[in-house]
Amino acid sequence: MKLSQYGYEFEPEMLAKYPAENRDESRLMVIDRAKGTVEHRIFKDLLDYFDERDLFLFNDTKVFPARLYGNKEKTGADIEIFLLRELNRDLRLWDVLVDPARKIRIGNKLYFGDDDLLVAEVIDNTTSRGRTLRFLFDGSYEEFKQALFALGETPLPKWVREQVEPEDAERYQTIFAAHEGAVAAPTAGMHFSKHLMKRMEIKGVERAFVTLHVGLGNFRTVDVEDLSKHKMDSEQFFVTEQTAATVNGTKRDGHKVVAIGTTVMRTIETAVSTGGMIKPMEGWTNKFIFAPYDFTVADAMVTNLHLPYSTQLMMVAAFGGYETIMNAYRIAREEKYRFGTYGDAMLIL
Repeated sequence: MKLSQYGYEFEPEMLAKYPAENRDESRLMVIDRAKGTVEHRIFKDLLDYFDERDLFLFNDTKVFPARLYGNKEKTGADIEIFLLRELNRDLRLWDVLVDPARKIRIGNKLYFGDDDLLVAEVIDNTTSRGRTLRFLFDGSYEEFKQALFALGETPLPKWVREQVEPEDAERYQTIFAAHEGAVAAPTAGMHFSKHLMKRMEIKGVERAFVTLHVGLGNFRTVDVEDLSKHKMDSEQFFVTEQTAATVNGTKRDGHKVVAIGTTVMRTIETAVSTGGMIKPMEGWTNKFIFAPYDFTVADAMVTNLHLPYSTQLMMVAAFGGYETIMNAYRIAREEKYRFGTYGDAMLIL
């Protein structure tokens, strides 16, 4: 498969600027690979396709307020930084993106907040991810994190809209977000409401959680035609013994495992053993899934409608079948589905 095969006619107005009024009332396109059918439903109809003891597997990562605005020393020039990854807790070292990057040099100090609440020094500007900052802070680690996150803004992607609004702090999270570390939300999980989770419980549809801290590398542009030459950025993940046992038990008993989102799919395909079961693991994954690929864990997946040439679209096409998924995207455009982070969803059976 080549990069050029994942383009489709796309207009900016196809992107959802705001989420649906209620989480579980986005539209849902249902694709049955065996029957070759496409249905148009509402997301809360999802449970119609599953039975007692089927398993929904979620990503319980939590997005932290990763975007900060500050000023450069001496010149006072406006600087925006995007926190990517904590490198060293004790030394207060972080990998960040800086905008505008060309004006930042090693040794520069950056100031954030009223009365310069936080000061950071640039100690490296050669990393593939941007810059490394050392925050200069005399208090405890807990006080430092509190100050850092108080100054931060919800990192809503700017291609959704420039202006972050107060409700984004809640809506740009899943309701089961638990483990802080993501700079982007696992969007498929955002469609699940408390009411829908309760209905799952009543029906006997089970749930389990993995953690994958979504990084900006998930959205990095693919710039090579030969997909085998694209390198994904690494993202930290965790699969507990309990989750592995639950997934493996579901498979052994002949029930369905449903991956809620591409981040879950990447995690379980990283943790899978040669026997098709998953094992408890934690570490970093740079797994890039594109066709042809033999999926071994999930029987179905829920995902949003992704942008052209994106690695998420490539994974979904590998799972659903290239022709099937590209045809579904054509139908989605015709039927005015909403694309992107706050958009509608797709269920692939």
